[in-house]
Amino acid sequence: MIRIENERHSATPKASNPKMTTASLEDALAQCQKQGMRLSRQRRSILELLWRCEEHLSAREIYDRLNQEGKDIGHTSVYQNLEALSSHGIIECVERCEGRLYGHISEAHSHINCVDSGKIIDIYVELPEDLIQEIEDRTGIEITDYRINFYGRQKSLSE
Repeated sequence: MIRIENERHSATPKASNPKMTTASLEDALAQCQKQGMRLSRQRRSILELLWRCEEHLSAREIYDRLNQEGKDIGHTSVYQNLEALSSHGIIECVERCEGRLYGHISEAHSHINCVDSGKIIDIYVELPEDLIQEIEDRTGIEITDYRINFYGRQKSLSE
């Protein structure tokens, strides 16, 4: 099964097993509390912004957007909160040469990185069970999650 979603910024993609369920904003807030993370006003504002946005954002973009909304939050607070949230698996962190991008985890997905345009396109891929079984049989390891990195170029419109 393959499903393609909206485009995203340039980055080195990470992806997840589409069978894994991921959180809504309310689930993310509950997960913070469950993991003993304080739900400060700044942390809540960052999570709310990421769940409103369809694209991945840099720390600077998050800082700028929150301040444009009248939220009083400093650069250091943004960076520290993003690091804490991503290290606890509450938000997605996408590595790229120019820095990191952050986004909400609405549903586990893979990314296609277009090397021509620099865009990231969300794609939902489910590997066939027989392929997963073959990998497990060859390695002796049970697959519980997988990450697929796709890289490509724009197809010519004349093709």
